[in-house]
Amino acid sequence: MKSAATGATVKSTTPSTTKGARVTSMPAETATMVPKHEPNAQPSSPDDRNANVPLGAALRSRYDSVMARVAAAAARSGRRASDIAVVAVTKHASMEQVRDLLSFGHLDLGENRVQQLIQRAALVDEQMLRRRERPNAVLPNGNGVDANGSGVRWHLIGTLQRNKVKKAIEISRLVHSVDSLRLAEEIQECCQKRTQPVDVLVEVNVSGERSKHGVAPAAARHVVEMIDTMIHLRARGLMCMAPENKDGSVDPVEARRTFVRCAELFEEIKASRIGNTDAGLRFDILSMGMSGDFETAIECGANMVRIGSAIFGDYTPPEETNED
Repeated sequence: MKSAATGATVKSTTPSTTKGARVTSMPAETATMVPKHEPNAQPSSPDDRNANVPLGAALRSRYDSVMARVAAAAARSGRRASDIAVVAVTKHASMEQVRDLLSFGHLDLGENRVQQLIQRAALVDEQMLRRRERPNAVLPNGNGVDANGSGVRWHLIGTLQRNKVKKAIEISRLVHSVDSLRLAEEIQECCQKRTQPVDVLVEVNVSGERSKHGVAPAAARHVVEMIDTMIHLRARGLMCMAPENKDGSVDPVEARRTFVRCAELFEEIKASRIGNTDAGLRFDILSMGMSGDFETAIECGANMVRIGSAIFGDYTPPEETNED
């Protein structure tokens, strides 16, 4: 898989089965890989609201910490940091944080909801346009802008309702959450006038939780095979989520069990050569792991992780006010 930011080839490895196996990339772009650390990164406060620490410095510190953890987890699974694609989930991030993250060179962002995806993408596009018009500009955090940089790659990682498919595919580079054949057919129907197929991941409900979306593990291969017959879709891999406790925490034992099963399923489907083309195998993305469990997911074989709060900080809902 090629990095959208660097063009590097990503190697997908499940330690027990396919160590060192080469995989191909999403056409021309995928997700941002782990960058080199900057030696002069400033220390951060645990809380961005600490007036003594600039917002950009706190974000930079958390970002570097996450990338170091990704690199360490990749090493434990016999891979390099550059083999792991990182999608920064901006669901609760401020636009200032998003701008700072882009200034670090991270261009792959994920959103849960289509409406917020549309709004964020419009704001970011406007910012990128201003950067190109002001090649010598300097951002508030002191970093220079990249006038020749490529655009942001947006990932839709949340549930996609069929009535919002048309808007979602206009912006999303990769849809992580195709959770039924019916949704895949709706995307196919909305893509009749597109020249470029839509890349999607099949979401698998490995844990069997009623609260989780996704196809049953036993049906995953069939859904991938059906998508492979659709002209306007490309099944690029699988996505899953670890089960959560009632308080929202993740049991590391259950998380590992879920990730191992999904990785096995991914390797089984990949071995069947579904999606094979003259250019190579395009079923090559295993998206598992979020802020609380991405290291475990990488150790189990994930080559794409979705990280929000570990980069942007814990979300604090705004206080409600009593107004008549």
